Amino acid sequence: MLKAALLFILAGIAEIGGGYLIWQWLREGKTWYVGLCGGVILAVYGIIATFQVFSSFGRVYAAYGGVFIVLSIAWGWWIDKKTPDLYDFIGGLICLVGIAVILFPRSG
Repeated sequence: MLKAALLFILAGIAEIGGGYLIWQWLREGKTWYVGLCGGVILAVYGIIATFQVFSSFGRVYAAYGGVFIVLSIAWGWWIDKKTPDLYDFIGGLICLVGIAVILFPRSG
């Protein structure tokens, strides 16, 4: 499970970071190579997910969706300096519970 968690976190940082760089390029007027770096990082994000041990693409991406939400809240807090409110924290907690339910070991 530790490997899966690390891969989810790496994928999240790559997706959010790549998207952030493209945002900076297109919305904040940064130079084109900032956008190019963002695109490359987004491609790396797609590759990272393939290293997950779970056999179902849908299950991996469903669980990753919850990780992405939690990491996005953290990114906004740390990078954009937007402090999450109570509803952000509650929503993030709900996502963590959802991840646990999706990845809970079961037969079949």
